[in-house]
Amino acid sequence: MTDIRRKPRHRRRRTAVAVGVPLALTAAGTFAYGTDLGLLGAEAQATASAATAVPAWATATADGFASVDSLGQNGTYGGRDGRTVTVRTLADLEKYATAAEPYVIVVAATIDMYPVGKEIKVASDKTIVGSGTSGQIVGGGFFLGTGVHNVIIRNLTIRDAYQGVWNDKEHDFDAIQMDGAHHVWIDHNDLRHMADGLIDVRKDSTNVTVSWNRLSDNNKTFGIGWTTNVVTDITIHHNWFRETEQRNPSTDNAAHAHLYNNFLEDAAGTTIKSSYGNYSRGATKMLLENSYFQGVNNPVIKDSTAAVVQKGNTFVSTTGRNESGGTAFDARTYYAYTLDKTADVPSLLKSGAGPRSSIGTTTTASTTAAAATLTVAKDGSGQYSTVQAAVNAVPANNASRVVISVKPGTYRELVKVPANKPHVTIQGSGGSRKDTVIVYNNASGTPKPDGSGTYGTGGSATVAVEADDFQARNLTISNDFDEAAHQDIAQQAVALRTAADKVFLDGVIVSGDQDTLLVDTAAKDKLGRVYMTNSYVIGNVDFIFGRATAVIDKSVITLKKRWNGTSAGYVTAPSTAANRKGILIANSTVNGDVSDRSFHLGRPWHAGGDATLDPQTTVRDTTLSAAIKTTPWTDMSGFSWKDDRFAEYKNTGAGAGTASSDRPQLTDAQATGQEIADWLGGWTPSA
Repeated sequence: MTDIRRKPRHRRRRTAVAVGVPLALTAAGTFAYGTDLGLLGAEAQATASAATAVPAWATATADGFASVDSLGQNGTYGGRDGRTVTVRTLADLEKYATAAEPYVIVVAATIDMYPVGKEIKVASDKTIVGSGTSGQIVGGGFFLGTGVHNVIIRNLTIRDAYQGVWNDKEHDFDAIQMDGAHHVWIDHNDLRHMADGLIDVRKDSTNVTVSWNRLSDNNKTFGIGWTTNVVTDITIHHNWFRETEQRNPSTDNAAHAHLYNNFLEDAAGTTIKSSYGNYSRGATKMLLENSYFQGVNNPVIKDSTAAVVQKGNTFVSTTGRNESGGTAFDARTYYAYTLDKTADVPSLLKSGAGPRSSIGTTTTASTTAAAATLTVAKDGSGQYSTVQAAVNAVPANNASRVVISVKPGTYRELVKVPANKPHVTIQGSGGSRKDTVIVYNNASGTPKPDGSGTYGTGGSATVAVEADDFQARNLTISNDFDEAAHQDIAQQAVALRTAADKVFLDGVIVSGDQDTLLVDTAAKDKLGRVYMTNSYVIGNVDFIFGRATAVIDKSVITLKKRWNGTSAGYVTAPSTAANRKGILIANSTVNGDVSDRSFHLGRPWHAGGDATLDPQTTVRDTTLSAAIKTTPWTDMSGFSWKDDRFAEYKNTGAGAGTASSDRPQLTDAQATGQEIADWLGGWTPSA
């Protein structure tokens, strides 16, 4: 699989979250995920405007320093004294999160932040909690400003504000940032792949507890400080830091930093390499207990002015600095806590960190049955050992969604979802989309094993989707055909082929060389809509192509050199039918390690020489690197691009350009008819 970014110098790791009992909290409160959280759908209103009785889980209070009375606040209990509302839109989430009065806000859908990087300014006395695993914030996060207090953020997935640059200096897009806030509890969340920090506790924020979270796939993960004052009191326990490079956390001038039962893991064989683990800086006093470090470079470091007192930690395959010294404090003089055995920490956190699923119910007040789940694992720990076996087990003409949950691993196989098996989701269960990989290496010219000819372009796909209402999440789909070794056959090698309607690709990597992503339809006269978001597409020649009505939104399109090291290629090759929408790239980034001015944005593919086709690509509100040619469109097979539909609108970056006869730009009026909603035609993709 091709890496999607340049190898970084520093990357953050995730902290492990302890599990055991569904949630091990202090006597101050309990969050029983298997019971109370499972009732979210029944107890919360289906609209964001009506009050409900407060469910039991909303009365839970924080442990650690967030439970300590100070600054006029008696512990941290969030919005339990206010109304409970359920939100499914950005507008409703922002309305209630910024309100002056207390609220328990149940997030029951995937909410895309707009613009990307948006951070909702949360007001005091709020609980923001995900309904089961359906509460997801994509492309932005939350900001808690000076004086904001008594805030709980739980059971959410906050992800994918990453803008294509690992050590990003221009996009301060955090999952959760606080500047001068106090009494904040961040618990059981999945935080990953943001442009800057996953958690920033800044500018004298204090009385903060961070517990049972998964933090992953990030560079500058968790920073504490940014002030010369020594006032911050923070507890960090039962978090899983995995594949994070630096700031795990970095703790600057904290009065009391209590870290215990965390799991810091730098997995072998990945491009992410930890720079350091726990860092005590300035005048920080850090107490570090019963944490587990695996494969981490410089697992514990300290400034000469800082203190680290270590007790009961385990270090496996770590290298570099592992330091302690000075005097810290006795955390039990501030609050009660119980340490888990260090040896149990990895298994506890792998099973218990992050959002907890609702059980046996839906996320709305309806009585619709929950989706069935089939598990796949190469090691035999699932119901099936191959993805295709799980697909085969889906009943024909199934009426409701079936989720195929695929455990981390590389699955070298061909997968086909036939037309009579709609409503299927294939979803990686790892912490990163790179943990679960479906890969094969057929090309158009590869002979079929039965001697009946070659596969052809469409037949070469590693994953072929012919069923409507298909979804893919949190995984990689790749075609690793070796072009250099097979110059004697046709080179087209598809990773993913879709020939269906309402295909939703969320948080995936689709990787190949020529013809990576084929967005097709079941027939020329059939509608086929595809929506891809928060994803990566990697390739070099016509690598996003076909006749579907396809949107690529908030994603990174990575340009790749050819097998011989040269730079030249085409991003899109639409073969759109007349009076249909073609390919729309919006709010995205096009870049890659290729030569300047070497790639076209697209060319018209009149499949089979069909002159009735009217190919369309629109690229708008997208950052283009210098790899894009100043004349970005070109002809194909005797058909002029000027006779078809190719245009741009408000693109930026070194590869953008002004309007000319060789570079059409939409007017503002024209652009209003080329929005994402126009492409999707009444379909609203949702998990």
